[in-house]
Amino acid sequence: MVGAATMFGAMAFAAKLASARLSGPQVAMIRFAVGLLPVLLIPRYRRLAAKYERLDLLFYRGFFGGLSVLLYFLAIAHTSVGIATLLNYTAPIYSGVFSMFLIGEKLTPKLLIPLPIALAGVFLVVHAHAAPGDVLGFGPWELVGACSAITSGAAVTAMRAARRTENSWSVYASFCLLGFLVTAPLGIATWKWPWAEEWLPLLACSLLAIGGQLLMTFSLRWVDAMTVGVISQLAVLISMALGATLLREEITAMAAIGAVLTISGVVGVMYVTSIGKVIATADEVAPEA
Repeated sequence: MVGAATMFGAMAFAAKLASARLSGPQVAMIRFAVGLLPVLLIPRYRRLAAKYERLDLLFYRGFFGGLSVLLYFLAIAHTSVGIATLLNYTAPIYSGVFSMFLIGEKLTPKLLIPLPIALAGVFLVVHAHAAPGDVLGFGPWELVGACSAITSGAAVTAMRAARRTENSWSVYASFCLLGFLVTAPLGIATWKWPWAEEWLPLLACSLLAIGGQLLMTFSLRWVDAMTVGVISQLAVLISMALGATLLREEITAMAAIGAVLTISGVVGVMYVTSIGKVIATADEVAPEA
């Protein structure tokens, strides 16, 4: 699970490198295209992906998941990789809210304890990098990053409903296929043919995303979903560390305190919402990556 979180953090860093000249939508589109290869090339996975019962739920999972990645990669391209990842990894907050309204889950009032902590942490992080004219520290691209978490929460809720009837490969294929279709319009409109040296971060981003998901799924044979959700926050720290050391992205004291509060609050939300639930699938605790 630590390996999976490390891959997701490194994936965000690779996406940042790839989007130095290329657009975020183009990087996201290539990420989904590579993600489709296992389904297209391996007959067994292709047959499983073609079996489904609730096409509507698969559509919602794929559409909102693709939209989340599109917004996430846009935020990575225009803000620091650490801030974009931190904002995207607040998704469990929104998936809990959506689960209450859309699939009838009950949330305990205890949620009101960690939720404000997480939101206060987000405020401190974005305020530490605020520019003149930003609203409460949120510039346009920070707002895009926050929206990526909201759409990720919607996708995870749809996936949780879909997993009651659908196999994991049909859910995975819908995510990659619809994600490709969602990112393709902007990806094609902003297309620049990658230079030779840009293919390395592009492929690294795509393969790290696939590897991280596979390792996370594998780990759930022995690790409960709550533990997976907590360890997944390691991706935020890794992306921040890589951005600070290799890209010289500044981490102020205020931003560091905000990151600690945000991660603590998100972990608290996951703990409160996981009480009494059965062990979840990997996608239920993972952000869209």
